[in-house]
Amino acid sequence: MKRGMNLPNALSLFRLLMVPALGGLAWTGRPGFFLLALLASLGSDVLDGWLARRSGISSPTGAKLDSWGDLATYASLPLFAWWLWPELLRAELPWLVGAICAYGLPIVAGLVRFRRLTSYHTWLAKGTAVGMAAALFVLFLGGPAWPFHVAVLLLGAEALEEIAITCVLRRLRTDVPTLWHAVHGTG
Repeated sequence: MKRGMNLPNALSLFRLLMVPALGGLAWTGRPGFFLLALLASLGSDVLDGWLARRSGISSPTGAKLDSWGDLATYASLPLFAWWLWPELLRAELPWLVGAICAYGLPIVAGLVRFRRLTSYHTWLAKGTAVGMAAALFVLFLGGPAWPFHVAVLLLGAEALEEIAITCVLRRLRTDVPTLWHAVHGTG
């Protein structure tokens, strides 16, 4: 592969390319295929970081590409879900707005402070991503809403931690595991 392109980065690129595919599936009203494609996309998100760390090829470029894949996926997901499950999203609108705010505010904070998209990949962010994905699948498959509510609350905690990290860092860094690591300059 070309310099800079490796399997973890290719998986992040795959996630970026899945966004229009997810949009097409949602627009044409194919919820089953949409959920399968979303599962593949989210699976690539878990796999890219794991492979990068395991193979020792983690890089700032890979972290940024992963963050762009996350941003594109999570920013488009509410619209795509609205096309497929409008009644469900109307019922969950306050929680949906909370999730959008919790996801967006750390991005805005990073852009204001560093004029760039942050790529902290905190432990809380990783856990919240898994929890949110599971909660959304439960919700979209007709299950109870409370797992989504819990995931939104965790997303709020993650947002606070990422904003705090942005405030304490003197210069932008990638892969900051926790606020403690940011304060103490480790990680």
